[in-house]
Amino acid sequence: MARRRDTGLVDRDLVQIVDAALAEAVRQGGAWIACEPGCSECCLGPFPITPLDARRLREGLAELDAADPARAARVRERARKAAARLGATIPLDESTEFDDDPCPALDPEFGTCDLYAARPLTCRTFGPALRWNSDAVGICELCFAGASDEEIAACEVTLDDGGLEVKLLEELGESEQTLVAYALAG
Repeated sequence: MARRRDTGLVDRDLVQIVDAALAEAVRQGGAWIACEPGCSECCLGPFPITPLDARRLREGLAELDAADPARAARVRERARKAAARLGATIPLDESTEFDDDPCPALDPEFGTCDLYAARPLTCRTFGPALRWNSDAVGICELCFAGASDEEIAACEVTLDDGGLEVKLLEELGESEQTLVAYALAG
């Protein structure tokens, strides 16, 4: 019988790979990168996350609960309110009704993520010119303002996780995507 790996430990490897590529993309982007604490333009609107992301967020919330129960309670309350507003199904990509809704993990006072260390991979890879497994480069509209396509391409970094995310999702045995609000509300 094959032994299952501790997906949590290997997920940390995936996060380290992604974070290293992100750091290189930020370095390559230099002055073009607008991302900084308090800038929360990319923290608006719901987006699908993987079961790995959801698990990481819940673990991060549990850690926050141990360190700062009041702050964790505020995250949970924002998540419950967001989940209630969103309803029972994941909104279609074509829907713009929720585009201005802040992420439940976003602290409304400081514009920073209360679960930053546990944030989804989408949050980690959005902003600088980072290409993941040959997917399109998704840059924040505030980054590379006024840059030409050639200047952006010169800063591009390719992230290759060797299929680790896919393998981890297969091992987890879950494929249903969810939203941050749903992952944290319950």
